[in-house]
Amino acid sequence: MVSTPSPSAAPGAGAAAPVAGTGPARPRWRRRPGWIPAPPLRGRRRVPWATSAAVFVLQQAGTGFAAHNERAAEAVGPDGAARLLLTLGPLLLLARYRLPRTALFGTSAVTLAYLAAGYPYGPVLLGVVVAGFAALVAGYRYATWSALGMLWLGNLLVAHAFHRLLPPGGDPPGSWGTDLFMLVWMVALCTAGELARVRRAERERRQRETAEAERRRADEERLRIARELHDVLAHSISVINVQAGVGLALLDSDPAQARTALTTIKTASKEALGEVRQVLDTLRAPGDAPRAPAPGLDRLAELSEQAASVGLRVTTETEGAPVPLPPGADLAAFRVVQEALTNVVRHSGSRTALVRIRYGAVAMELLVDDEGPATGTGPTGGGNGLVGMRERAAAFGGTVEAGPRPGGGFRVLATIPLPPEEGGAPLQ
Repeated sequence: MVSTPSPSAAPGAGAAAPVAGTGPARPRWRRRPGWIPAPPLRGRRRVPWATSAAVFVLQQAGTGFAAHNERAAEAVGPDGAARLLLTLGPLLLLARYRLPRTALFGTSAVTLAYLAAGYPYGPVLLGVVVAGFAALVAGYRYATWSALGMLWLGNLLVAHAFHRLLPPGGDPPGSWGTDLFMLVWMVALCTAGELARVRRAERERRQRETAEAERRRADEERLRIARELHDVLAHSISVINVQAGVGLALLDSDPAQARTALTTIKTASKEALGEVRQVLDTLRAPGDAPRAPAPGLDRLAELSEQAASVGLRVTTETEGAPVPLPPGADLAAFRVVQEALTNVVRHSGSRTALVRIRYGAVAMELLVDDEGPATGTGPTGGGNGLVGMRERAAAFGGTVEAGPRPGGGFRVLATIPLPPEEGGAPLQ
């Protein structure tokens, strides 16, 4: 065991006084199977004018070509009623994002009416394809299957059961090959829509996970910076506060000692400004390496000297063979000791403190003891400092216990696992 007492406190220092979418969500019981939220309106067109106009032009022009290719006995020419039905479909497509089921069933009904009237086929089914695909991508799979099934069954009845009662007169039964072709493209439409829906759901899931990961990283970084600023400022300001009181008390009676206190204030404030600047530099340029190495347990002597400057005599002891720690764990250990000594200065009437570092087989223990008693000038068990200690140790799989010790005073005991390659497996 190695024992290293700090320099004695300056005379008179012990007399000093001590001192942070798019709309309401659908209720769970009303959500249809396969339902996923619609994308934000800013991410897509609110009214799909372009595609609806393209469907209108294709149906009007394609029907004219189809009428020339079919004999007059097999189909009724595209009159005004046919043109009206071919216009209603694209108009319904304008609502396929806001009212997908209405657009789907509307275009299916218009298409069935067109086929029942005996007009030439042409691209009349294009409107149903577009509306069905949009409904499937939006998650309305049952509605899509129902609408397409009713359209196919209705076409079967028109072509094979009621063809004698519908125009044109003397119309023979429809071709089963045509009915089979319609069934095939309906199955293909459902398959393509389901694939698009799954891909969209997967893309949105990845986007949500990415956004959550970014928020989590931002929260962790904000917490890390808050801990760093708290530890740096709390320790340095405590030293400055004590030394300012000493300087004021001795300004007239002992100017030399007052000058020493002011020198300590200057040193502590300069060091605090440097560490704060280092933390802020990581915010301005997160990709750059830090300009100065992070503090670690090798700077315990500086902590002892700073404590001595405010009248606290710190004794450090080391048990076991020292093991190099990763930079993050080394910084966490340093901050734990720093915060514990700061709490002694601020909240304890003791003028002595013990810092013991014990290197075990799988973990390192940090013990900080003071003899008390508490001065009652602040919280001793629930401040941000103790919370920050626990968070720092927990980040590396360790623990921190803080509370009154047997015989009086206060004890902070931190356990930080050693690297596996150095001291065995980490603590669980």
